[in-house]
Amino acid sequence: MQLYRFLSADDTSEFCHKVTAALNKGWVLHGSPTYAFDAANGVMRCGQAVTKDAPGDYHPDIKLGEQ
Repeated sequence: MQLYRFLSADDTSEFCHKVTAALNKGWVLHGSPTYAFDAANGVMRCGQAVTKDAPGDYHPDIKLGEQ
C-alpha cells in the first residue's frame, strides 16, 4: 500500500527534524515544500508531503506517524 503524510510545523529546526526523522524511517519527499505566514499566530509555517510504500492493506486506523 502507499501511505501519505503531510508534515507541518513552525519555521524552526523542529520542522527540519520532523522531516529528517520521516526520511530516516523510509518516507520519501513528495512534491515541493510549502511556506506560508500563519497570521493567527504571527509565525511562518513550513509543510512537506511524504509518501511510503508499506506492506498490508490500508485501513483508516493506521497510525501514519508510527510507520
